[in-house]
Amino acid sequence: MSLNPITSLYYIAPCCLLFLAVPWYAVELPRLRAAAASAAGLARPDVFVFGTNSLCAFALNLAVFLLVGKTSALTMNVAGVVKDWLLIAFSWTVIKDTVTPVNLVGYGIAFLGVAYYNHAKLQGLKAKEAERKAAATAVPKPDDAEAATRLLPEKDGGDGDRKN
Repeated sequence: MSLNPITSLYYIAPCCLLFLAVPWYAVELPRLRAAAASAAGLARPDVFVFGTNSLCAFALNLAVFLLVGKTSALTMNVAGVVKDWLLIAFSWTVIKDTVTPVNLVGYGIAFLGVAYYNHAKLQGLKAKEAERKAAATAVPKPDDAEAATRLLPEKDGGDGDRKN
């Protein structure tokens, strides 16, 4: 069964709502009620912030389904590793977060894994392309031509004469 990204969201969004509503009801709703009671009813949810967050979540889910649909789930995981590297580099350079030697070794191992994955995928693509070119330029043998004419349907009726 193959679904396009919008149809996938159509089926997955209600499940996400259900599974996120339970912890929201247990964790966030009491905090909202306490904030509303302490502010004498002046605490209201910001519709603009809620709406923009909802649109960002929708766009993110759509992008994930598009990426997985065009490539594979493994590619999505590799892209997630690259995203993590960018976040770590940002937090290390801009926010001045500390990175330990153990962290650097882990990032190095992850980098080698991604490099090996890309190398293996590129070799696979090259092999498929070479196989396709070889099949396109292959000269049929005389035996192959005879076999191909035997597989063609008869156009005259059944007198044994075949027209090409």
